Amino acid sequence: MIRFLEAWTPRRWALAGLGFCVLMMGVALFLEHVMGLEPCPLCIFQRVAVLATALVLGLAALHGPRGRGGAVYGLLGLVTVAAGIGLAWRHLWLQSLPPSEVPSCGPGLDYMLEILPLADVLNMVLVGSGECAEVGARLLGLSLPGWTLIGFLLLALAPLGLLHASLKARSRQAVA
Repeated sequence: MIRFLEAWTPRRWALAGLGFCVLMMGVALFLEHVMGLEPCPLCIFQRVAVLATALVLGLAALHGPRGRGGAVYGLLGLVTVAAGIGLAWRHLWLQSLPPSEVPSCGPGLDYMLEILPLADVLNMVLVGSGECAEVGARLLGLSLPGWTLIGFLLLALAPLGLLHASLKARSRQAVA
């Protein structure tokens, strides 16, 4: 299996990661529109992190980078995945708080985006609100942010693979 993955090109890693982003967004949209689970502000920001990662990996797949270019895409992908990991971790932390320590519910995300600067909206969302602390559903004992965290950790393999494949290709070019 390791030899199989070693043979992957940067483009293949980018396409695999992009496919996983599509899967993550498909699950999120299914839960919202079919199962009726309304996303909280942290859920929406986690979706933004998935979309940002999809954008980076999509551009990498189109470009088909070699060497340094692939490393840049890999690093950018790791930054967007790390943002998603941080958001999911924060969401899990809010859900772990005792009810007495849960922040009160704030205004909706749409309203905040209309009246506040983006930096203030980010601050308010990351501080959290009561709706982000609610556990809407569990699957195999994990809440949705727990599954999202696992998804982001798995998704991190794509930019890591892209980075590895690009650096390996670059080292081959240096030897030749």
